[in-house]
This record gives sequence, C-alpha cells and structure tokens, in this order.
Amino acid sequence: MNCVFCDIAAGRRQAAIVYEDEQVVAFHDINPQAPVHVLVIPREHIPGPLAIAAPHEALAGHMLVVAGQVAQDLGIATDGYRLVLNQGTLGGQSVFHLHLHLLGGRRMRWPPG
Repeated sequence: MNCVFCDIAAGRRQAAIVYEDEQVVAFHDINPQAPVHVLVIPREHIPGPLAIAAPHEALAGHMLVVAGQVAQDLGIATDGYRLVLNQGTLGGQSVFHLHLHLLGGRRMRWPPG
C-alpha cells in the first residue's frame, strides 16, 4: 500500500509533527486553510470516517482528545477552533487515510464548503 499518511506515521516521510503517541500522530498540514491547520491521524490505516467500526471507538475518541490538547498547546483553544472529518471525494477527502482537521487562528465561516 502506498499511503502518504502511513509513511508519516511510520517515520518514513517527514512532517512538522506537533504530537505523537502509540495511537496517533498530529502534524501541520502542508496546505493550510487557516493560520493553524493540524491533521490528527491514527497510526493504523483506516480509509476514512465510514470505515470507523466498533473496535475503533476508543481510537476515534482519542483523536478528539488529542485535537483538544494540540489546540491548547498551540494557543487556539480559548478563542475556538473547528474540527473536520471528510468522507469520500465529494466530501473533500483527498487522502484516503482517516484524518481529523484541526483549524483555528481565525474566525470560521458558516456554512463551510
């Protein structure tokens, strides 16, 4: 399998990592859509949100906890931030490895997209 996020998680490709543990890696997006744009990915290859199954419930929750901690560490938690999961091409998913976008540092508009 040729997956850029698997390569980052395994240390085979460089990224500006801001957090990592045995389950997830968080790093700055190379095409930021906000002043702060971090991706939180599981080390396990999961193709996207639709592939999250019962065995992944704790991992999905851990991704949310990590996103909150990274938001605090980067100084955007108090003012607010947005978390985004994209599913499929029409949903905006371009890398088919589950990833949670943490966006902040500016006012978010609604509706998105």
